[in-house]
Amino acid sequence: MSYKSLLVHLDNSERTPRRLDAALQLARHFGAHLTGLYATYEPDSRAFFVMAGTADYYATHERRREQQRGALERVFHAETRRAHIDARFVSPNQPANTSVPQHARYADLVILGQTDPGDPESYIDDNFVEYTVMAAGRPVLVLPYAGTPSTIGERILIAWDSGREAARAAYDAVPFLSRAKKCTVLTVRGSAGEPPGERFCGADIALTLARHDAAVDVLEVDTNKDTPVGDVLLSTAHNQGCDMIVMGAYGHSRWRELVMGGATRTLLQTMTLPVLMSR
Repeated sequence: MSYKSLLVHLDNSERTPRRLDAALQLARHFGAHLTGLYATYEPDSRAFFVMAGTADYYATHERRREQQRGALERVFHAETRRAHIDARFVSPNQPANTSVPQHARYADLVILGQTDPGDPESYIDDNFVEYTVMAAGRPVLVLPYAGTPSTIGERILIAWDSGREAARAAYDAVPFLSRAKKCTVLTVRGSAGEPPGERFCGADIALTLARHDAAVDVLEVDTNKDTPVGDVLLSTAHNQGCDMIVMGAYGHSRWRELVMGGATRTLLQTMTLPVLMSR
């Protein structure tokens, strides 16, 4: 099992070159085809044309976007040719929350960047990363805006709570797991999200993943109900020297996490290393 079709989201943000470098690295690693999908924030043209004096501004925005798209497309083709990677570049004329999930469904792995609050160009659409994870139906690898990982998927932390989403993520990550130097299945005990009286054991999933030639350890962490699971995942990943976290997205109701917080939102907001999410 391997990833044979990768899709990387490209935009005008400062992190796009590094995201493209990571995608090229993974395409070489897996011998995969790479699709570069250009999607940026699209203002509603109707809002411009009903306001006096703004039509020219919208036309200027469109010309600037087309110039940026052309420049990025040339860079994409140059870099993929240099890396000897089979590739194509697409630029759908639709809002990102519509176009990206549609194209993502034809990829084995989708590569996105975390939204950077300090870079306006990284804003693509409302809850863009979250929406893509929820709507694509494919595993999504989210790269943090802070720092540049030297490796991706050599030492992996797998968040395990025995739920459907966690199982989906673990199996979606098998191409990474089977090539990793070390994989650690982490179960968090005593958290607020743990059902009363229930205990999650990582030994069974570790044994199953080991049959895919993965080198798997099991780690159990005890915490209290006031400690966010997302914080435990990040601190454990740091202590274990991991360069990727694998986790299911929104194991609880999405609306509960939106209101109360949860591991998915914690990771999307404060991640310090790449996170592979599946829903």
